[in-house]
Amino acid sequence: MIKVGDSLPAATLSEFVAVEGNGCSLGPNAFDVTKEAAGKTIALFAVPGAFTPTCSAKHLPGYVEQAEAFKAAGVDEIWCLSVNDAFVMGAWGKDQHTDGKVRMIGDGDAVFAKATGLTLDLNGKGLGLRSNRYSMLVKDGKVVQLNVEAPGQFTVSDADTILAQAKA
Repeated sequence: MIKVGDSLPAATLSEFVAVEGNGCSLGPNAFDVTKEAAGKTIALFAVPGAFTPTCSAKHLPGYVEQAEAFKAAGVDEIWCLSVNDAFVMGAWGKDQHTDGKVRMIGDGDAVFAKATGLTLDLNGKGLGLRSNRYSMLVKDGKVVQLNVEAPGQFTVSDADTILAQAKA
């Protein structure tokens, strides 16, 4: 499992871009995690699934509401990752009004989740292999804080916890 001091795994993830700009075309855009994280401070959090109850009612909304506070604390970007495709993540972001606040990133093949060792096996429940619920503070591609939830919990990966860590 990834730990504090480790670099983010080399992986290609994707996000749905609704407006062209910064070299991005409309639709799903793939990006290299290593290149995208270079030189930035990122509050990254992962959820088991888009549109799921805890993720939609508590987890993502906390980050959207605190986006300005994260910027004030020196966080350049907030990334929300899920083992969903970029289309689903884009639709969920639109539903949750994340534009300009949280990047909605799809890990459709669970490449990032597997590489971090932070997977959640929900086979038999109709969800397959997913990402565990966690948050991490990343500086220049290296993990400086990591908060992994116990199964079925939502107590340490919330926006308030990682925001306090970013301010410290």
